[in-house]
Amino acid sequence: MKHQRHTTLGFLAALLAVILWSGNFIVARGIAGTVPPVQLSLLRWLTASVIILPLTLRIIIEQWQLIKQHVAYLSITAFIGISLFNTFLYVGGHFTQAINLAIIGTSASPIFATILAAIFLKEKVHFFKLTGMLLCFIGVIFLITKGNWLHLQQFNFSKGDIWVLMSALLFAIYTILVKKKPVALNGKAFLAVIISLGTLFLVPLLWVQDLFWQQTTTLNMHIFWIMLYLGAGASVLAYLSWNKAVLQLGASKTALMGNLIPLFSTIEAVFFLKEKFYEVHIISSILIIIGLFLANFISVKSFTFKKNQI
Repeated sequence: MKHQRHTTLGFLAALLAVILWSGNFIVARGIAGTVPPVQLSLLRWLTASVIILPLTLRIIIEQWQLIKQHVAYLSITAFIGISLFNTFLYVGGHFTQAINLAIIGTSASPIFATILAAIFLKEKVHFFKLTGMLLCFIGVIFLITKGNWLHLQQFNFSKGDIWVLMSALLFAIYTILVKKKPVALNGKAFLAVIISLGTLFLVPLLWVQDLFWQQTTTLNMHIFWIMLYLGAGASVLAYLSWNKAVLQLGASKTALMGNLIPLFSTIEAVFFLKEKFYEVHIISSILIIIGLFLANFISVKSFTFKKNQI
């Protein structure tokens, strides 16, 4: 019963993170061409730092010695999961087609995470998890290609695809690193520290960006409200929920939930952007949901008989 409750809470936490991140794709798309990638990441995580630090300062002070003890682990996690992951994704979004971005971003990371979890965390990858992962992948591609598999003929790797592929790998590594979080370290304090460190690491990257990226940004209230959403919702609340899900469900199972992002992005596009909802959306949704069910809730043990039952 306790295990079932933890699984349910983990599933709901991952679902909340996915919903927030799917909204992030809808919102961030409108300013991708007006804000350079490193600056976009810095503004997002600076906003998140301003929000979360006052709320967690007391816990951070109480656990300061523990934080200092694990500063190397926290720095690596922050650099990979905060500084580089989002920046690589934003860079890739400037160079690759939408079909490439969606396929790589939503499908590669769960695959990477499952492989890494099996290698480094010794998580078992049974038949139903593999089948579920495959169904999720098919569902995502079916959604992106609008049910016409011939669209895949237009799929060509570009430099943007490489950036997004590296971003997916980085987020998979981050998901594995979260599983290694010291048990005694408070979850909110952990997130506040890696967000703050990740923000600091982005500052010198601005100089690197200026060497290769010639683009100016005009800050206004529109961008301010977008950054508030990205900082509070898609960063603080989403990452807290995602980290909670990793601890409850495991790294590979949680990563599979990322396949729901294009599904929710479609629903949000219908609701907020008044886009049409077609049969392809229903079919892809069914494939993704079945895949998630197989990967998360069907166990090999359920289909194993004891010797005395044969």
